[in-house]
Amino acid sequence: MSSSQKEEEGELQAPQRPPSPPPHTTFSARGVHAPNFSAFRPRDVRIPSHQGMNHVAWSCDGKKLAAAGMDKAVRIWQPDKSLDTRGCSLYSISHSDDTDYVSWNPTHPELFCSSSSKERRIVFWDARQSKPTQIVNTRSAPIQTNYSPDGKHLVWVSVPNQLHFLSFAKPEGDDGKEQWGHMTTDTSLTATTAMFNHVGDGLILTHISEYQVRIHDFPALTVQESLPAHVGGCIAAALDPRGKYMASGGYDTIVNIFDMDELICARTITACEHSVTALSFSHCGEYIAISNIGKYIDICAVETGAHMHRIKSVSSSPTVAWHPSRHAIAYCGQVAGPPSVAAVSLFGPGV
Repeated sequence: MSSSQKEEEGELQAPQRPPSPPPHTTFSARGVHAPNFSAFRPRDVRIPSHQGMNHVAWSCDGKKLAAAGMDKAVRIWQPDKSLDTRGCSLYSISHSDDTDYVSWNPTHPELFCSSSSKERRIVFWDARQSKPTQIVNTRSAPIQTNYSPDGKHLVWVSVPNQLHFLSFAKPEGDDGKEQWGHMTTDTSLTATTAMFNHVGDGLILTHISEYQVRIHDFPALTVQESLPAHVGGCIAAALDPRGKYMASGGYDTIVNIFDMDELICARTITACEHSVTALSFSHCGEYIAISNIGKYIDICAVETGAHMHRIKSVSSSPTVAWHPSRHAIAYCGQVAGPPSVAAVSLFGPGV
């Protein structure tokens, strides 16, 4: 039986073990006690729907988990209290069509924004109230959003892979309160994903039609570095919370770990057999979670590239997110029917 036939029948093949890493990089040499990931079990929330979940994200304090993609709404759970479908809060006012993405403000655990490409709008919310705090209509269709570290800027990518920005400030000539408004920038820049660096003075960009990761300064947007990364398009990127590494993933199924001081590829992870869809570092920076178009999530060690665990999922996931202070992972997707259902999943101790 071929590997593809085994996969179709639900038998996932364990990734091949990489070469032994240098002794000084191992967990024991560095005094790191790795969680027993094999002892954890996924917890899946299934909601009947013809649409799947597109994105999940944790609030900056880790107390809330938001999911976007179905029922023209954003759902927010407090997993420590309940992960029941009846226990979530719905934020649907101002959305009359599908939501694509949700981003939490990194400076406030109650503030977040949601985007809808079909409506061409970005909606800002305070989780303590049901009505939005502001609605920003856009000329292009937003599909991804990310805040700057100070929460004062928002980078968003539109459907034709154009880069745009919003800033939170008082309008010129107006003594009123601060609000979100469009920034005048070089709109010729293209990207599929975009995120700020930890300082907020740079941007990391990837593009499904490009083989490199680009680093631009902000707000000038001039190119600082262009790092060759993949033989197929570059789809995903993530930053180590310690600021030590950056990871990229692509159509070629590999994940590259770049040293941010030297701006060189320190190691390559080859655990996946499918195109990578998203990456996320753990809060300690020791582990990276990799989602892909297959029905599994891989967890690998950052310093060695060693494969730690494979989570069998109910569907392929377009996104994956580590909890900001625990070794727990959230991901989502859609389970084919009939009946088809949207799924939000958690994996970790006590979830």
